[in-house]
Formats: sequence, structure tokens, C-alpha cells
Amino acid sequence: MAITLTGKAAQHVRDYLARRKKGIGLRLSVSTTGCSGLAYKLEYVDELDSSDIVFESYGIKVFVDQKSLAYIDGTELDFVREGLSEGFRFKNPNMKDECGCGESFRV
Repeated sequence: MAITLTGKAAQHVRDYLARRKKGIGLRLSVSTTGCSGLAYKLEYVDELDSSDIVFESYGIKVFVDQKSLAYIDGTELDFVREGLSEGFRFKNPNMKDECGCGESFRV
């Protein structure tokens, strides 16, 4: 499987990297936190880490560490705007449950 972006998510990352004037892609990882156990972490990447697994979607590179991949393999990132709010939405086929606030999840 792989990590993929929707067209909207890819365009958002592309625009942000252009405004930032540096960066080679987006890192997706998970950390242990929250009421359900795991939380997504996103950050922009300036340098490749030798342990990174690299996926490409719509011309955007997505970097994932091996440990995180076990929890998020097959995930699609979308970028949504709802009213005055906007942000990434994760469609993770491995997720079994998420907390009420949507900040953490369980596999």
C-alpha cells in the first residue's frame, strides 16, 4: 500500500512550500498521545532522513518512518475547508476508533 494525497491536499502542500521558499515535501508520522493512544503529526521536510520511506502523490513527496507506517499504511490525506475552518483530514483504513474531539485514534 502507500500514503496518498488528494489533489486538494497536494495543491495546499505545493502552495505552502512555494511560500516557504524551501522544502522537499511533507512528513507524516504518529506519536503516542491523546485519549485514544495515537495522534497524527505533520511537518514540512527540508532534508531527507536516511530511514525515511518516500511516497509520491500528485508530485508531492510524503516521508514516513517505518514505525509510523505500520499504523498509517494506506492512509489518504485530504485538505478540507468547512466554514472558517480548514485543515488536513486523514482517511486511515487501519483506524478502529477515534476520540470524541478527533485529535487521536486507535488501530
